[in-house]
Amino acid sequence: MRFLPPAPCDSSPHVRLGSRTAYANPWIRVEHHDITRPNGSAGVYGIVRFANVAVSILPVWDDGTVTLVGQWREPLDAWSWEIPEGGVPAGVDVLDGAARELREETGLTASHWHRLGGFDLSNSATDERAVSFLAWGLHQKWAAEPDPTEVLHVIRVPFATLLAAVDCGEVRDAFTIITVLQAVRVAQTGGLPDDLARAMLG
Repeated sequence: MRFLPPAPCDSSPHVRLGSRTAYANPWIRVEHHDITRPNGSAGVYGIVRFANVAVSILPVWDDGTVTLVGQWREPLDAWSWEIPEGGVPAGVDVLDGAARELREETGLTASHWHRLGGFDLSNSATDERAVSFLAWGLHQKWAAEPDPTEVLHVIRVPFATLLAAVDCGEVRDAFTIITVLQAVRVAQTGGLPDDLARAMLG
């Protein structure tokens, strides 16, 4: 089922004249494209290609609290409280990858998973694709084991507190914001067990 009209075109209005890789590491590749713009003028376009699919997990406990992860975000030079997030390599099932990220960042496992949706995180300059999940039936089986390059802090707060932090702009991570708002809608529309939805929404 479609709700919006089909796309009025099936190809880019830019004409690509040439491209090269300007920079690459194991996680991203930056492409430089020489183009002709739709008005006929010459231009350039930079695209960041991601090696992994991004995943986020909203881990909800039976009492309606959620586990958050905090870390310093180098590009912003600022601290950020977020839900567990990570990347899943090509060829790996995204749910398996999400479960691995949850375990590594928090030490949690989940008995139940609900896929909330998929979306593009920054489509003006990157091809990053993302998938969000809500997880419940949580068990603290291990201590968190983040990557050696990460310094993470784990906290547990009521879902209502997280939602308030999103609403007032205290939480600015787009992935967290989108996932939280998706979870609210699913809880309100009967997509989750009644007791879990009540615990989340109060």
